[in-house]
Amino acid sequence: MSKITSVLIANRGEIACRVIRTARRMGLATVAVYSDADANALHVALADQAVHIGPAPARESYLVIDRIIAAARAAGADAIHPGYGFLSENAAFADAVAAAGLVFIGPPAGAIRAMGGKSEAKALMEKAGVPLVPGYHGEDQGDELLAAQAARIGFPVLIKASAGGGGKGMKVAASADEFPAALASAKREAKASFGDDRVLVEKYLARPRHVEIQVFADSHGDCVYLFERDCSIQRRHQKVVEEAPAPGMDPAVRVRMGEAAVAAAKAIGYVGAGTVEFLLDTDNSFYFMEMNTRLQVEHPVTEKITGQDLVEWQLRVAAGERLPLRQEELAIQGHAIEVRLYAEDPAKGFLPQTGTLAHLRFPEQGEHVRVDTGVRTGDAISIFYDPMIAKLIVWDRDRDSAVQRLRGALAATEIAGLNANVPFLSAVAAHPGFAAADLDTRFIERYEADLLPAAAEPAAPVLALASLGQLLSRRVATGTDPWDAVGGFLMNLPAVDRMEWVVPGEGGSRHKVDVTWTGTGFTIATDGRTLTVSGRLGPDGTLSATLDGVRVSARWVQWGEHVTLFHAGGTHSLVLADPHAGAHADQGGHGRLTAPMPGKVIAILVEEGAAVTKGQPVIVLEAMKMEHTLKAPADGKVTHLRYAVGDQVGEGVELVGFEAA
Repeated sequence: MSKITSVLIANRGEIACRVIRTARRMGLATVAVYSDADANALHVALADQAVHIGPAPARESYLVIDRIIAAARAAGADAIHPGYGFLSENAAFADAVAAAGLVFIGPPAGAIRAMGGKSEAKALMEKAGVPLVPGYHGEDQGDELLAAQAARIGFPVLIKASAGGGGKGMKVAASADEFPAALASAKREAKASFGDDRVLVEKYLARPRHVEIQVFADSHGDCVYLFERDCSIQRRHQKVVEEAPAPGMDPAVRVRMGEAAVAAAKAIGYVGAGTVEFLLDTDNSFYFMEMNTRLQVEHPVTEKITGQDLVEWQLRVAAGERLPLRQEELAIQGHAIEVRLYAEDPAKGFLPQTGTLAHLRFPEQGEHVRVDTGVRTGDAISIFYDPMIAKLIVWDRDRDSAVQRLRGALAATEIAGLNANVPFLSAVAAHPGFAAADLDTRFIERYEADLLPAAAEPAAPVLALASLGQLLSRRVATGTDPWDAVGGFLMNLPAVDRMEWVVPGEGGSRHKVDVTWTGTGFTIATDGRTLTVSGRLGPDGTLSATLDGVRVSARWVQWGEHVTLFHAGGTHSLVLADPHAGAHADQGGHGRLTAPMPGKVIAILVEEGAAVTKGQPVIVLEAMKMEHTLKAPADGKVTHLRYAVGDQVGEGVELVGFEAA
């Protein structure tokens, strides 16, 4: 490691924390960079040094090459690790690092360029004999030609940004009529995300699996594959669940796919960690999709089944060392599964969420459970960056055991303060289709009714526990019994405290609760049921209670007027209604279209005075690096447009007004 003594991590979040911890374990000094939004971030606290690089928007900080290079020079770093995202697959950045006399912990700029454009990469792979999905990858980007190529390939087709990844600039067109709008949207997203609106068009396979091969090459000409990962469970073309090895993988197919991935890497003179992604069809035929010239978000599952630290491999290879192991020395041990914990609302099309993490608690880590995160309780999920909170990774001797580990780990994960996808992931982990490894890229779509059921009403025990927690928290806050404050002359009548809980969200149900003090506990009456309740609330929110003689445990978290109750593996969110507020306060705005989150207006699809039908696309908002098409809430006429293309809008503001039909 003589070539590297100090590493600057040109990234943020969990990958920055991951690299810092590995580099420190290897005896290397570490340097973090941070924007205004990340001044108090976990990766900043972990690093030996931290350098400010600009305002919160990534284009003014994490994406400014000159500022990253200047930070490395100022801190005395001799190497830069790009992480993933941001500049990690930017050939100009790799060139700039080398020109500054620093070590780029990644592949050569030429390899990044070779695989940076999907169309060019597919041409290279075709020459190398790697099978490709039928499609069009040409330079002519005229709308008419692309439409003609889509018709030649046959619908449905997939439109993909040539220069990007991560599901951005990727749209499906099921017919010729849908193609123009899908193409325009894909080009807009591609331009906004990558500065390049070129696309390619491919046949959309019916039930493919997304299987990728982890490759690793050194500067001495050696290259190995560290087996495969199945990343089939996706939403918006972004991975949600990843596992290694791929369930049911034919060993012969594994070898052929691995050898094809190594051939792809060698064809472009690759060095370092990379991932070659394939679509695996039901007949075991596979097709090259793209190569990610960086470490992947899902690399921990590969680490768990091989026992290797891929970040350490990156650092050693970048220092000029040979690969630690040869192909024949690598073997698969057990099964690993990773899920991505996101701040998002699955019930609303996986809409990203912003807010403060009022409470964050992960399962105990060890041999079987690992958590990679870059946030802590009290940190904010902002509009500026990806809304991933953490990666939860489990490992066990076989897949069935790993699935059980996953279910238990998710049940022990607690996130409050904003909507998160933990209940959704729990539904995936508990689904019979997942247990049977019935996997393909439309798993979520196929089982949507099971994975995204209508919101269930809170049961009486949940309301009782929420009410008990509220009463006990008052005692903790005031140091007195909650009933000491009950005023009025009762004359032998029981003291009753009346509460009203509201399920948050538009049209959320309301539940009245009557609590009566019995002298040793409470009786709680709600929704036609009365329970005898007693318990205590610990300083960490642990609620130990007895409901009708049955002892239960829960976690009670309050943030503002909101309460989140974690009980029996479930998450229950409630709002304590203001007793002075009107019982029929306006909850939502019939006939109004509001911004679900802060963002930028990038397209308006109607004019003032136009007649629209319920569900018709009206306006396109860009937020958290993705497009969100907002639709008419009812039949009627557009009465006004409050914003123009390019305007920034805040969460909850009215975008478009309607006159009911």
